[in-house]
Amino acid sequence: MPLPIADYALVGDRGTAALIGKDGSVDWLCLPRFDSPACFAALLGSPDHGRWLLAPSSEDVDVSRSYVGNSAILETTFTTPDGVLVLRDVMPVRDDRADLVRTVRCASGSVRVRHEWVVRFDYGSHRPWVSRRQVGGQEVIVATAGPDKLMLRGPRLPRAVDGHHADEFDLTAGESMTFCLTWVPSWHELPEPVGFDDRIEATRLDHERWALTCDEDLPHADLVRRSLLTLRLMTHAETGGIVAAPTTSLPEDFGGERNWDYRFCWLRDAALTLEALLGAGYTDEASDWRDWLLRAVAGDLEDLQIMYTVDGGRHLAEHELPHLPGYLDSRPVRIGNGAAGQRQTDVLGEVMIALEDARNAGVTESEQSWAMQRALVDDLAEHWDQPDHGLWEIRGPKRHFTHSRVMVWVAFDRAIKGVEQHGLPGPVERWRELRERVRAEILERGFDPDRGTFTQHYDTTELDASLLNIPLVGFLPGDDERVLGTIRAIEEDLMHDGLLSRYRTKSGVDGLAGGEHAFVACSFWLVSAYAAAGRRDDAVELMDRLCGLVNDVGLLAEEYDVAGSRMAGNFPQAFSHLTLVQAALALRSPR
Repeated sequence: MPLPIADYALVGDRGTAALIGKDGSVDWLCLPRFDSPACFAALLGSPDHGRWLLAPSSEDVDVSRSYVGNSAILETTFTTPDGVLVLRDVMPVRDDRADLVRTVRCASGSVRVRHEWVVRFDYGSHRPWVSRRQVGGQEVIVATAGPDKLMLRGPRLPRAVDGHHADEFDLTAGESMTFCLTWVPSWHELPEPVGFDDRIEATRLDHERWALTCDEDLPHADLVRRSLLTLRLMTHAETGGIVAAPTTSLPEDFGGERNWDYRFCWLRDAALTLEALLGAGYTDEASDWRDWLLRAVAGDLEDLQIMYTVDGGRHLAEHELPHLPGYLDSRPVRIGNGAAGQRQTDVLGEVMIALEDARNAGVTESEQSWAMQRALVDDLAEHWDQPDHGLWEIRGPKRHFTHSRVMVWVAFDRAIKGVEQHGLPGPVERWRELRERVRAEILERGFDPDRGTFTQHYDTTELDASLLNIPLVGFLPGDDERVLGTIRAIEEDLMHDGLLSRYRTKSGVDGLAGGEHAFVACSFWLVSAYAAAGRRDDAVELMDRLCGLVNDVGLLAEEYDVAGSRMAGNFPQAFSHLTLVQAALALRSPR
């Protein structure tokens, strides 16, 4: 049986990230980028698909773990009958290489340590050529295949056993060993060893300094800070691209087909992440992401995609990996994402909110970036009334989704604000006329007067949790009767065991088999909607419950299986963490 999703923690260097289990095993790592093929893929298969284990050999172990202060340095403490072992994992700040540094230290007594290093490139499908060499006077193990080369160095290297590298050794109180995994392109010379202590301390200080910006005057401030740090880890330092999650194919429906690759940059998710960061006082990321956006959408704006690769690339062809059995036999395992070719009309609204928030936060608008926004809004003016796939990437027929129409209104509204409040040029009269047309259509066709609620799309009476955004984006006040009716209807139809689903999958709207679990972000939206509606006690109660769902190091997956008391979906999920931040901001006490 694989570890529960909640038993993993994240370490990263803002170029890629690793998932490390409570058992001391690195079960997921893509190098050199988030969207590169994995060299450790046991998360979606077995140890034979690649992993790196450092842990006590004893089966009688108690485990606790935490991040070091406000950093992404992970410490796992294993307590055995004979002693205590502390494992420290860190990916140092990048300097033209990708390293994962692991230190095992015996804190008391004596501990026998198990060390396994199993490299399988290309998502566990390719066994590399492995050799031992001398680099800088040290013996190292080198694994090479195709474009990838990994070097393992340390004071005691595991030996090859049946295609695996394994070893056991003893540590007594005060003794420690440090091992370092380094990736370089296969055509490069092996890099000279560099020191650990200075780079790790520089990494810790970088994380701690960044976290200082986070406001302490927020409910669950510790989890808000951890969420912001996690969002930062999922932001590529060089390109500015923000990935939705560092994983692929962790199932929304255990044993089912709802398995997707989230290691890409959705414009929507990235824009919402930016909103959360700006709301918490972080502005540098706004400029970096805006520059990434300019590069990604450069050219024919009619070819705007909803997502891109980390470096802004457009090719995300979706295909399956039949050699991987999937997490808990959840097939297929997918890489790439076919939704990249979908029409999702809401996306521009989220982008325009983020860029308006950036202007309000003092980020200088460049001539090029406003020209891009104006061109995108003008293109939307020609096509806004077309059906789309909606923000949930429905793989059924296109619909006139109410949330999409609301975000069309938002796109025109924020463009108008750019003219009226910031003096930017644009056809404001035309945008005003279109904004009113969209508003009138939504109120006529997207609202069910019999039940007093907005609907998922124009041709149904079904509901959708995304409708909770209506007051959050300013389309209607939070205490408007139509908003209050929508909240009540969503509570009645979509709330199960106190948490919200996105929509009723039984309606068949998404064209997929099976169901899914409560979607964490939707429940955080409900917190914000409660706050906007004046239901503060309900908001606080739900916020407390949701914050109780985080794992032991403060991370959240995409969904939560209430019946099974377990996380589901890709992990950690930017959408879950950004909405946690937004909900905390909505509950912040007036100053």
